[in-house]
Amino acid sequence: MAVLYFKLNSVTNPEFIELITSRQQMITADQAWHFGIIPKECSAGKIEFYANESKCTPELREELSLLFGKDVQLEGTSPDIILATLGKYYRKNGHSVRSQMVPDLHRLQDDLLEKLISDAKAIHSSDIHIETYENRARVRMRIDGKLVERYEIGKPEYPSLTNKIKIQANLDIAEKRLPQDGRILYGNGEEKFDIRVSVIPTLYGEKTVLRLLSKDSTSINIDELGFSDRQREDYLEAVKKTSGIILISGPTGSGKTTTLYATLKILNREESNILTIEDPIEYTLEGINQVQLKESIGLTFAAALRTFLRQDPDIIMLGEIRDVETAQMAIRSALTGHLVLSTIHTNSAWSTISRLADMGIPPFLLAGTLNLSVAQRLVRLLCPKCRKKVPFHISAFPKAYKPLTIPSEHWVPAGCPDCYYTGYNSRKAIFEVIPLDGQLGDKIKKQELDEEHSLIEAGIEKMSASAMNLFNAGETTIDEIYPILMNDAY
Repeated sequence: MAVLYFKLNSVTNPEFIELITSRQQMITADQAWHFGIIPKECSAGKIEFYANESKCTPELREELSLLFGKDVQLEGTSPDIILATLGKYYRKNGHSVRSQMVPDLHRLQDDLLEKLISDAKAIHSSDIHIETYENRARVRMRIDGKLVERYEIGKPEYPSLTNKIKIQANLDIAEKRLPQDGRILYGNGEEKFDIRVSVIPTLYGEKTVLRLLSKDSTSINIDELGFSDRQREDYLEAVKKTSGIILISGPTGSGKTTTLYATLKILNREESNILTIEDPIEYTLEGINQVQLKESIGLTFAAALRTFLRQDPDIIMLGEIRDVETAQMAIRSALTGHLVLSTIHTNSAWSTISRLADMGIPPFLLAGTLNLSVAQRLVRLLCPKCRKKVPFHISAFPKAYKPLTIPSEHWVPAGCPDCYYTGYNSRKAIFEVIPLDGQLGDKIKKQELDEEHSLIEAGIEKMSASAMNLFNAGETTIDEIYPILMNDAY
C-alpha cells in the first residue's frame, strides 16, 4: 500500500536543502540526526540521500541499505548544509533511534494516528490539523501559535484515518454531512491526557482537528506568566477579595485558561470550596471540583452556575461568559458573596466593561462587582542565539499608531539549529491589568467610559505599552506585536 508520495527536489538555498513534506517524512527525525542524512529521491528499488561528505563511506551505505531494504546512493554535501537542514526540518524528540526506525509502508496507516499524537506531544504542539484537498491530504501542527506542515497522507488512506479517529472519539462514522465533536482519552505508558476532537465536512472530505489537553498543572506558576511587578501586585490584590468578579479577555489560544489555573492554585486551600464549569477541562487540580460542560443535555454555563449557588461555594471558576444569561448569573453570584473567575472575548481589558454594559448589566452593578479586568496576548520570543540587529524605519509601525519614541535599530529573526530556523524560541504573555476600584469605579457608575484619559489618570499601562517594552528590550519583533499596536491605534 503506497501511502507516501515522493518527488525530486534540489538544493535551492546555499544554507540548507529545501525539503517538501512528502520527502521529509521518508525518514524519522531520529534517523536523520543519527546517520546525518537528508532524503533526496526515492524510487521502487533505490533511495538517495544527501550526507556529510566526510562520512560517505561504504559502511554507511551498507547499513542504510539493510535498514531500508533498497539500494542506497549517497551524495556528499557540506557538513554545514547538512546540519542546517537537520535543524530546520527534523525536530529532536528524545526517543531512541532504534525504536524509531522508518515506518513500514504497509503498517504505517495502522500506526499513523499514534505517530501523529506522539510527534505532536514531543514537539509541544497544541493542535493537529488533518485536512484533505482535491489532489492531496496533509497534516499540520500548531507550534508556538503557528501552523507547520508535518506530513502528507495518501488520498486513498485519508478516510480510514478519519474513521479511526471517529471510532476512538465515539463519533458516528456514517455521518459525513454534519459537524461532530468528541474526546479521546489517550494513554501511552504513564502519560495520559485528553484530546478534544472536532470534525467538519469540507468540499473534498472531512477535516479533523485534534486539540491536545495536558492534565499536568505542576508547571503553572503565577510568577512565570509574564506580569510586570505592578500588574502582578494589582492582580494578586484582587484575588485576595472574597467576592466580586475577575475577568480575563483575549482571543482563543492566548493563555487565558493557564492564567485562571495559576490563580486557582493560589486559592486552592482546605478551607475553601472551589467549583469550576469548563469546556473542556484542560488541567486537573486536586481539591477543586471540576465540572465538564455538556450543552447537549442542558448543562450550560448558566445552568451550572444556578446549581453551584446551592453547593455552598466560596470560589467559582466559569470557563467563559458567552451570553447575557451567563453574565447576569455571574453578577448575581458575585453579589451574593462569591469570588467569580471567568473569561470573555474582547479586544482589551477596558472593552470588557463596554461589552458587559451592552449585555444589559447596569453600570452601578459593574462598578460594585467587577474587581479586575485583564487582557492578554501571547507573542513569540526571538531566539537569543541567532537574532540580529538591523536599522528600523517608522513605516514598520501601523499607520495610525503614534509611538512615544522611534528606535534607530531593532532585532529581527535569523534562524539557527536551536530554534529550528524559525528565528523564534517559545512564547510569552503580555497583559493589560485594570483594577476597578476608587476613581475608575466612579467613572463606570457615571458612564464616563473614556478609555484613554481614564487609564492615564489611573497610571495603568496599556497592552500596547507592554508590547513595546518587550520590543524595545529586543525580546520580540515588530511583526509579532503589530496586531496589538493596531488595536491601540484605532
